[in-house]
Amino acid sequence: MHWELSDEQEMFAASLREWIAAKFPTETVRKLQVSGEANPFAEALIRDGWWGVGYPEEVSGQGGGVLELALAAREFGRAAVPDSRWLAAALAAPLLTEPELAQQLAGERRFTIAIAADRLPTWAPLSVTEGRLTGVVRHVLGALETDVFIVPVTGPDGPGLARVSASDAAVEREDLLDRSRVAGRAEFDRAPIIEVHAALASSLSATAALAGVLTSADALGSAERMLELAVEYSKQRKQFGQFIGSFQAVKHAAAQMLVTVEASYSTALYAAAAIDAGLDDAPMIAAVAKAQVTGTVADLAESALTVHGAIGYTWEHDLHLFYKRAKLDRTLFGPPRVWNERVAAALLDESASAD
Repeated sequence: MHWELSDEQEMFAASLREWIAAKFPTETVRKLQVSGEANPFAEALIRDGWWGVGYPEEVSGQGGGVLELALAAREFGRAAVPDSRWLAAALAAPLLTEPELAQQLAGERRFTIAIAADRLPTWAPLSVTEGRLTGVVRHVLGALETDVFIVPVTGPDGPGLARVSASDAAVEREDLLDRSRVAGRAEFDRAPIIEVHAALASSLSATAALAGVLTSADALGSAERMLELAVEYSKQRKQFGQFIGSFQAVKHAAAQMLVTVEASYSTALYAAAAIDAGLDDAPMIAAVAKAQVTGTVADLAESALTVHGAIGYTWEHDLHLFYKRAKLDRTLFGPPRVWNERVAAALLDESASAD
């Protein structure tokens, strides 16, 4: 089944793609990755009105839901833009109060949840003593671009989500394979806690589902661009006096890449729509999307590299931007294996309930 977008959603995606092409073309993205300058992407999204898409108007958003967030993530993946702050903000959103979310959407205050980006988002709380927090969380996406950390904690009153000022934490940059995303090691050494909101261990379930969907959508965008690059290159490169696109092996590789893109498109966007619709099995659908889309897109990246040959490895060619992004998406917030285990556990629970 091919997922169909509404005319409004198609217009949104097309408009965002045009805006990115004008403001952050590939040449600009390359310079940002090596210059070490502050990332201007989030500020540009806020300034030009894209930041609030996917959030209710009641909290200063532009309307829409998770599907619109997924469409944005897809365009960000297609362009390999530096979107760590945007993704960190999206994952923190379900854990914020309405005033906090309004502040974040207005660009007044930046919130980031202190969870490790190399594993499935699960409850792994730090301890609180006398109103202060001590502990280390590694691989926090967006850690270098935040004002407030939201930290899962266990205190005298039980589990909760503590607000800790980023200025009270020691944050060390951690470079990733994909230079368009940046993580940080956040160390809290008796850091004062602003406040703690009571929470359950299941509080991260919405964040986990969002992580699965948005990472899948990002991988989808990368896959679409890698397919385009492979087809373009196969029409330009000659071997034995013929364009390599005429070779059967290259045709088969391109056809398989197209199958991956089409399947990933419907899988990722259906998972986003399932969350918007509040389906009971939306978390499992999101897990399927994360496992299937990011895994197959990482394989697609290998096929695209094979079509390009040695030039695909070079910094001068665009392919490596999307190749690295696809490889990181596969492991970001957990590899396919752990998400498949999540699906299996959900199916076993359903089976047990039916019995």
